[in-house]
Amino acid sequence: MSRKALGQLEAEVLAALAGRGGEAGTAELLPHLDADLAYTTVNTVLFRLYEKKLVTRVRAGRHYRYRLAVDESELVACRMRDHLRHASDPGGVLSRFVRTLSAAEERKLREILGGLDDPR
Repeated sequence: MSRKALGQLEAEVLAALAGRGGEAGTAELLPHLDADLAYTTVNTVLFRLYEKKLVTRVRAGRHYRYRLAVDESELVACRMRDHLRHASDPGGVLSRFVRTLSAAEERKLREILGGLDDPR
C-alpha cells in the first residue's frame, strides 16, 4: 500500500467510523473516541483522511457526513506489516502480540491459520 502511514488519532477516527457502520458526521464520532477531543480536532483529522482518500464526504446542511472509502481491516493489516517489517525481531513481536490475545481472538487466529493452504 503506497499511502502515508496513519497516525494514532487517524486510526482511532477510522475505527470509530467503521464502528458506526462506515458513515457518520463529526459530532456523531466524538462520543466513540477514546480521548476527550475537541470537535475541531476530529474535524481536522477527518479532513486529512479525506485528503488521503481514506474517506469520502457529502455535504449535509452546514456539515459533512464522512464514509469509509477503504477496508478498515486492510488498513490495520498494513500497519501491522509495517511494524513487523521495521522490527529487529519480528518473531519476538509476533510472540508478544499473540500472548496478548483474548481467548476469542486466539481461537479466531487458530481458525484462520488452520484454513490457510500454504504449500511451504
